Amino acid sequence: MEFISIVTPMYNGGRFVAQTIESVLAQTYPHWEMLIVDDGSKDDSPEIVGAYSARDPRIKLIRQPNSGSAAARNNALRRARGRYICFLDADDLWDPEFLARQIAFIQEKAAGLVYASYRRINECGDEILRPFIVPERVDYKGLLKTCSISCLTAFFDRTKIGEVFFDESLHSMRDDFVFWLGILRKIDCAYGNPDVLASYRVFGTSTTGNKKRVMKPQFMVYYKVEKLGFFRSVYYFLHWAVNGYFKYR
Repeated sequence: MEFISIVTPMYNGGRFVAQTIESVLAQTYPHWEMLIVDDGSKDDSPEIVGAYSARDPRIKLIRQPNSGSAAARNNALRRARGRYICFLDADDLWDPEFLARQIAFIQEKAAGLVYASYRRINECGDEILRPFIVPERVDYKGLLKTCSISCLTAFFDRTKIGEVFFDESLHSMRDDFVFWLGILRKIDCAYGNPDVLASYRVFGTSTTGNKKRVMKPQFMVYYKVEKLGFFRSVYYFLHWAVNGYFKYR
């Protein structure tokens, strides 16, 4: 059976990280490692993770000075041993069949990158809004219009994608979006699993809960990072804004 590396950045995650780890321990697919990178937390989250690591060697605690989520993910990516890579933030949850269903899906599609649908929950774990059902496939131009790939459900094959890393110069703002764009420049498309397999925790201060906060960084991804020119940047930005409005209703 193929080995999977799970990348989890953590900063002051003491409130939810135990639930996140428990959702990984509940996976029906057992061949994984969970690389939890503590990004200079000031709460008790490293101790919580350390206790789990002492009981299950598949869970590994890595510590670094506070450097942002992109640096934390890169730290884990450099250490990852799995053919397959996936991401799980320290406050989100997977359904027990997540790994089994996603590895079967990526192999069925012979794909480099797949992603899945997910529900949105609040801080208490209650489902809010409606689940986000992903499109069946997305290519580079489609992703520019709306980001349907989430770190929560993305799953990629390093033998097809190669070594990839997050852009730490973006200071954790839209770095995940740039990461998926970089992968989609390497492959024809990514495939979406319509099954709802995870729970994304929505906070009032999250970027998805505060679209105004990410408007300028989003435009700058088009204009400065992807170098699309002013008018094409405006074109894709308007698509993103309209699609984002309906995505989070």
